[in-house]
Amino acid sequence: MKNSEIANLFSQVAYLLEIRGDNIHRVLSYRRAAESLAELPHDLKQLADRGELTSISGIGKTLAEKIDEMLETGRLEFLDRLTEEIPLSILELLKIEGMGPKRVKLVYNKLNVTSLADLEAVAADGSLSNLPGLGKKSVEKIIKGIQDLKSFGTGRVNLGDALPTAEEILEILQKLPCVSQAAIAGSVRRRKETIGDIDLLVATDDPETVMQTFTTISPSYEVALNGPTKSRITKDGLGIDLRVLPAENWGTLISYFTGSQAHNVRLRELAKAQGLSLNEYAFTKADDTDQILCPTEKDVYQVLGLDWVPPELREDRGEIEAAQNGNLPKLIELDDIQGDLHMHTTWSDGNHTILEMAQAAIALGRKYICITDHSYSLGITNGLDEKRLLAQYNEIQQVRDQLGDQIHILHGTEMEVRNDGTLDFEDDLLESLDFVIAAVHTGLSQPREQVTDRMLGAIENKHVDMIAHPTGRLIGRRTGGDFDIEKIMEAAARTQTILEINAHPSRLDLKDVHIKLALDHGVLLAINTDAHHIDQQKLMHFGVSTGRRGWAQAKNVVNSWQYHDLFNLVSG
Repeated sequence: MKNSEIANLFSQVAYLLEIRGDNIHRVLSYRRAAESLAELPHDLKQLADRGELTSISGIGKTLAEKIDEMLETGRLEFLDRLTEEIPLSILELLKIEGMGPKRVKLVYNKLNVTSLADLEAVAADGSLSNLPGLGKKSVEKIIKGIQDLKSFGTGRVNLGDALPTAEEILEILQKLPCVSQAAIAGSVRRRKETIGDIDLLVATDDPETVMQTFTTISPSYEVALNGPTKSRITKDGLGIDLRVLPAENWGTLISYFTGSQAHNVRLRELAKAQGLSLNEYAFTKADDTDQILCPTEKDVYQVLGLDWVPPELREDRGEIEAAQNGNLPKLIELDDIQGDLHMHTTWSDGNHTILEMAQAAIALGRKYICITDHSYSLGITNGLDEKRLLAQYNEIQQVRDQLGDQIHILHGTEMEVRNDGTLDFEDDLLESLDFVIAAVHTGLSQPREQVTDRMLGAIENKHVDMIAHPTGRLIGRRTGGDFDIEKIMEAAARTQTILEINAHPSRLDLKDVHIKLALDHGVLLAINTDAHHIDQQKLMHFGVSTGRRGWAQAKNVVNSWQYHDLFNLVSG
C-alpha cells in the first residue's frame, strides 16, 4: 500500500470515530496520523522494515502496529469493524458543504441517512428541516451542496492526485533500456485542474517489452486493454493509457496526444491549408506519396510556420495567433519564484513552527517568506487575536536573528473578511504589519452583490496588500462565492491590490481564465502555497502551472520579484 492509501484509511477511521461520538483525542490522533502520512516524503515500507515507524510525527506504538498490518495485509481490521457499525458510504456526506461530522452524525442518528441519495430524499420531504439546528437557510445550503457535488461527480480527479501517479509510472518506463523517450501527455501535461484519465507516451523499438512492463506494473491495477501499440490499466476509476511509436514519430505523437482537441483542430486546419494532413504519425502530402516525419514537437510547429506553443497554453484561447505573430509570452517558471507570501504555523492551524517553515523555505531556495497565520474570526483554525499577533512578532524576530541573511521573514496575517464585511483588525494594527492578506472563508453562499461588496471593502482598505484564494472554491467540492469578478479585477487594478493564485491543488484559485482576465486588467498576482506543513511548500509548481495556463509572466507575479522590489511595493 502507498503512503496516501494508508493515510486515507486513517482519515476514514477518524471521521467514523467522530461520527460515532468517540473521545475527541482519539479522533485527533488518527487525523494527525493521516496528515503526517499524507505529507511524508519517505516510503512507509522502508521505515517499517527498519522499525522506524514511531519516528513519524503522531505515530505511536499502536498506530505503528496498524500501519504494519496494512502493509502486510492491505486491510485494517479496526476499520472493518467500524464499518459494521457505521456504513462507509456515510463519508460521502462529508463532501457536501454544510455537512460536517456533527451534522452527519445528527442525520444518521435521527433519520438513518447513510448516503447522498438518502440525504437528498429527507431534504426534499421536509424531514431535514425538522432537525435541531437546521433551519431553512441551512437546508438550502445543503441542497446546493448536493447539487454542486453532483455536477462535479464526473469521474474526474484533481491534478494533484493524477500527476504523482503519472510520474510514478513514467519513471518506471523511462528506466527500460529499450525506451528512448517517454512523456506524460494529455490534460496532465497541459496541467488542467482536473483529469479524466492519464496519457503516457513512449518511443521505443521494442513495444512488446514496454507493454509487458506497463500491464504488470502493479497487482493493484486492472488491465482493461493490452495491445501492441496501446494498452490501458485502471485503478479506482482512473484510467492510464500508454501508446508507443518509433522515435521518428515522436513529435507528432506527443503533439497529437497532448491536445487540447480545440488546439489540435486548429493545427490540422493550418496543415490542410498547406496541402497536408496531420495525425499522430506524421504529416502526409495530399497525394499520399510522401510523409513528413517529426522527431521533435518543435518540428511539428515549424512545419506549420508557428513558434512552439507551451503545453499549458494549448486551449485555443489565442495561442495560435500569438505563435503566428511571434507574440507568445515568456511564461513564468518555477525557478522564477523568489518567495512565498502565504503560509501558516503552529500559531494557528499549521503543523510546524516559524523556524521550521523558514528552514524549509531556505532548502527550496526561497529568498523571503511571509508568516500569515489566520485571524481570530475563523475560530476553527485557532486564529490569532491582536494580543497573540503582537506576541508572534517576538518569535519572528528571534528567528530572524537566528537565520540572519539566509532569508527575509515578513510578519503578516491572513485576516478574515467577516460576513458583514468588517475586518478582524483595526487599521493601526494592520499598518504595523509587513504584509496583510484578506480572505473570505465563510458566507460564500451570500448573494452576488453582498459577497462582492465584502471583497471590494477589503480591496479598498489601503492596508490590505493581497486577497487570498479570491473565489473560495474547492475543486470538485465547492464552487466558491458568486463574485462579480469583473468588479473585483477593476478594483484590484486601481488599488494595486495583489490577487493570489493559490498553489494548493484543491484550490488553484485564481483559476486560469480568471488569471488571464486579471492580466488584461493590469492586476498584480502572487503565487503562494498557503502551506500548513513544510512539505506543502513543495506544491508551488501547481500554482506556477496554473499561472502559465493563464498566460502569466514573471513580471506579473510579485513574488518572482527581488525582495527589495516587493518590499517597495507593499510598503509604499
